[in-house]
Amino acid sequence: MALSPDDLLARLDALGIAHTTHRHPAVYTVEEARAHCGHLPGCHCKNLFLKDKKGQLWLVVARDDAAIDMKSLDRRIGAARLSFGKPELLAEVLGVVPGSVTPFALANDTQGQVRVVLDAVMMQADLVNYHPLTNEATTALAPADLVAFLRATGHEPAILAVDGPAG
Repeated sequence: MALSPDDLLARLDALGIAHTTHRHPAVYTVEEARAHCGHLPGCHCKNLFLKDKKGQLWLVVARDDAAIDMKSLDRRIGAARLSFGKPELLAEVLGVVPGSVTPFALANDTQGQVRVVLDAVMMQADLVNYHPLTNEATTALAPADLVAFLRATGHEPAILAVDGPAG
C-alpha cells in the first residue's frame, strides 16, 4: 500500500527532518508550478521517471530549469538508452501518478527497483522543493535531509551533473 501525503509527512517527522509544506492548486507542469509556487524559497525541481533498455528504472531529480539532454543523459548516469516510464509502471513502483512524481515516492519502492540521481547543482541549494506525493502541495527541506530520507528508504542517491557540458 502506497504512503499517503500525511504518512510521508509523519515519516519525515519521525526521522527528525525539518520540513515546510505549502498547499496549492494541482500543478502538472513546471510552468504551472512556477505560477503557484515560484514565490516559495528554495530550489524548485522536476523529476524524470525513466526506464533504460535493460529494464533498469531511474528517477532523475533536477532543478526545474536544468536543460537535460535526453540523448546524453544515459551516458551521464551510467544507464542504457533511456525512455520515459509508463504511467502504469510509475503507479506500480512509486505509487504516484504523472504530475506528482517526487523523490519522496521512493519510500514506496520497497523492492529497491529504482536508482535515484540527484542534480549536483540542485544539491547546493539551501532548500529543495518537491511534491509530498500529491501535486496539490510542495514540501521544502534541506538537501542533506533529502539524502537522509532517501537512505532511510534504502536508496543511495548518486549526485551528478545532469546538464551542462558533458564531462
